[in-house]
Amino acid sequence: MRIGVAADHAGQRLKDMLVAHLRSRGHDVRTYGPLSEPEDDYPLIARVLGEAVQRGEVERAVFCCGSGIGPAVALNKMSGIRAAVVDNEWSARDAVRHVDVNVLTLGERVIGEELAKSLVDAYLGAQPEGGRHDRRRKQISELERATSSSGAGAPVQRAQRA
Repeated sequence: MRIGVAADHAGQRLKDMLVAHLRSRGHDVRTYGPLSEPEDDYPLIARVLGEAVQRGEVERAVFCCGSGIGPAVALNKMSGIRAAVVDNEWSARDAVRHVDVNVLTLGERVIGEELAKSLVDAYLGAQPEGGRHDRRRKQISELERATSSSGAGAPVQRAQRA
């Protein structure tokens, strides 16, 4: 699988370790963003990584920083990007199975290296499920279209009770 990996200054060690781990598992790993600098801004690096996902240059991506929170927020502003911060294997799998998350964000200050490896392995090993999850993903895509800059204020179909 083609995997994009990026980091700001607070996630460089985790990024380097994950790149080696992913390559050892046979993945085609592409790295994004500048070398570690204290003034690197995660929204700018996240944009480069997100654009690689949007172009189909990579199938999935991982962003490492201090907490994982900021890049997830920034990435989720981009069309077609679904990012999630995870700290357990169940969530890493579920993020793909239910929501088809295409960017995982990890906090180097929050999780250790072995947990990070298992999270990434769970994330990459999961596949989106159909049924109600497919329906919900379509609803998320519709929400994204309806609230994009070109469709700001467009009505969204009301949820109906079953």
